[in-house]
Amino acid sequence: MKVPRLVVETRGLHTYTPSQEEEAPMDRQYVGIDFHRRRSVIVRLDGNGERLGLHRIVNDPGELMAVMALCGEGPEVVIEATYGWYWAVQLLQDLGARVHLANPNALNWGDRRVKNDELDAHDLADMLRLNRLGEAWIAPPAMRELRELVRYRAKLVQLRTGLKAQVHAVMAKEGVLPKHTDMFCIGGNRQLDAMELGAPFAHRVRSLRELIAVYDREIVQLERDIHQHLKHDRGYQAIQAINGVGKISAAVLVAEIGDVTRFPTPQHLSSWCGLTPKHRESDLKTRRGRISKQGSRLVRATLIEGISRYHGGSILDAQYRKLAKRRGRNKARIALARKVLTLVYYGLRDGEIRCLAKAETAA
Repeated sequence: MKVPRLVVETRGLHTYTPSQEEEAPMDRQYVGIDFHRRRSVIVRLDGNGERLGLHRIVNDPGELMAVMALCGEGPEVVIEATYGWYWAVQLLQDLGARVHLANPNALNWGDRRVKNDELDAHDLADMLRLNRLGEAWIAPPAMRELRELVRYRAKLVQLRTGLKAQVHAVMAKEGVLPKHTDMFCIGGNRQLDAMELGAPFAHRVRSLRELIAVYDREIVQLERDIHQHLKHDRGYQAIQAINGVGKISAAVLVAEIGDVTRFPTPQHLSSWCGLTPKHRESDLKTRRGRISKQGSRLVRATLIEGISRYHGGSILDAQYRKLAKRRGRNKARIALARKVLTLVYYGLRDGEIRCLAKAETAA
């Protein structure tokens, strides 16, 4: 029996979209896994939706392999993109299963009268069987490793910012005004060294500064490792030509976006990043709201930070100022972020950004 797989593109999520019809054997099994930290519930269905088995397992590779041995050759398996899914997906792929990662934002289970793990696993398998599953992209192992480095660096920067804020809080308690915008530059450190504080306050500042130095070392080492991973990546080099996109910003965009060819157009990429408005339509009524904010929060933050500081460079600066005057700075930043993301799309896809190259040649 031939089962048509239709191309479906929704805001912030993707579904499984092969370009041609597939031969789907009647004996192929569809497996839904409701995955938790310690335990999982697995439901197996046949091509007609009849239940073949229900399994409750502890999250152990051996137990998962034992259940998969009952699933026949090349089963279709769906697992939700939830906490700790990496090892399970990798194991399932190694066992020869065709694995699909369900996007939690596309699973509208909150309004059901009864919700439990068995029903969740059954519904996952059934949505996959009926081609109604909203999917997330499964990044290859090398990309997951790069993401781990990039996300860990972002987390360390966030924690370091919190430590610096504590130093400012101690200074405020003692009535010391900062003489520098950055209290951790050379001049700022001189002021911190010269401050006369009470014993508990001095101890806290000294401890915080030592912790900040540790974070600085770890962040520098991570940046070296990230650059080592990407030094031969054409897209990584190309998008650094965009004003406001440096080495770290480029690494974030490369790691979080992954294979950019999975997006047919830059507009699809913007939708995935959560930079397009929500759209609600019924009968003759249409309402477009604020941006959806789905997808990678780190990508949005990186783009907005670059726009806030550089306004997209000389090419986009005039557009930013015009939009900011007419609609406000926040909306101007979002609009410019979409334009910058369009340049990123072509830079990652082609390994060059032609419009920027032409502008440099003309200059």
